Amino acid sequence: MGWIAENWVYIPAFLIVITVLVFIHEYGHYKVARLCGVKVDTFSIGFGRELFGWYDKYGCRWRVSAIPFGGYVKFFGDAGVASNAERDIDALSPEEQKVSFHHKPLWQRAAVVFAGPAANYIFAIVALTAMHFFLGQAHTPPVASEVVENSAAYEAGILPGDRILSVDGDEIDSFEQLRQHVIVGLDEPLKMVIDRSGELVSLNIVPDIVEYKDADGNTQKIGQLGIRSTQREFKDHGPGSALVSAVDQTWFVTAATLKGAWQMITGARDTQELSGPLGILKMSGDAAKRGQDFTQNALSLFNFMIFVSISLGLINLFPIPMLDGGHLLFYSLEAVLGRPVSEKFMEYGFRIGLTLVLMLMIFATWNDLNKPWVKDFFTGLFS
Repeated sequence: MGWIAENWVYIPAFLIVITVLVFIHEYGHYKVARLCGVKVDTFSIGFGRELFGWYDKYGCRWRVSAIPFGGYVKFFGDAGVASNAERDIDALSPEEQKVSFHHKPLWQRAAVVFAGPAANYIFAIVALTAMHFFLGQAHTPPVASEVVENSAAYEAGILPGDRILSVDGDEIDSFEQLRQHVIVGLDEPLKMVIDRSGELVSLNIVPDIVEYKDADGNTQKIGQLGIRSTQREFKDHGPGSALVSAVDQTWFVTAATLKGAWQMITGARDTQELSGPLGILKMSGDAAKRGQDFTQNALSLFNFMIFVSISLGLINLFPIPMLDGGHLLFYSLEAVLGRPVSEKFMEYGFRIGLTLVLMLMIFATWNDLNKPWVKDFFTGLFS
């Protein structure tokens, strides 16, 4: 019972993160569809059997379903949740065609599909802007208070007191930004500009590669310079600078995610680092327990939700059939060909896409099941 009392927050935190982000994503589709005059039949949070729901004044069925891993918006004229057209779509009456998704101009269909990932990005930027404006942005200045002997920084000639101004042309305002560049880049050479007592010094540094094991026993390869900073600064933002900071942070997370994915494809990064639903459950609960009180826990979970929202928006833009990016790929082909791709081509595309998505989910879940914390979690649950 003691274990349950300490860890009950994991499932509620996971459900909050997934439900909120899926709602935001699907509402993006829904809102733009309504603006384009498309009739929406169903707005579902989750899949499978409906738990409860209601109809709005436009005839849309809003429902919460039993399986909370995703959601969908079903438009008038769709044969299923993948937004493939019904076989008798051309038999619709003129009045029905006016509200049918598949009879809308190409640019409107593309806008509706793109609106889901865009909503996730807009949420992240707005949320980060609000946090930076109202709470400020605490950070560690990128100053080398200490340089570890025989480290990459030591060998490159960084000295205590050096302040890193830029990495590969990107301005560095905090130690956290510096760490992100180093961790994501692994052993790639970094061109740094340093302020050394008013003198600008340029250095090329190749980070050391180390294996980092977190508190749950998960091992990751990361780049490491070998410098420490013990200072702390707090930056206040106005509306403009808060927005700029939010956009910069969102862009960095997007670029870092793409870079990490490419490193996994090329073998530079271990694919065991990939996490699935169980990993998100664990990280959601950890975020909700990270603070010292309820307010800090809520802010920590909210910050984690922002990161997941960016990832969700980005992944859905991948050109894989079944994802929004796959639909946009078909629309791009339609724009080039001057006609929709054949029904058989789309059908095979969706089958391949579904297979790829399921394989990725199974692989990520298998990774989660083989991580040490899973054994500890379920042992504690049933002990």
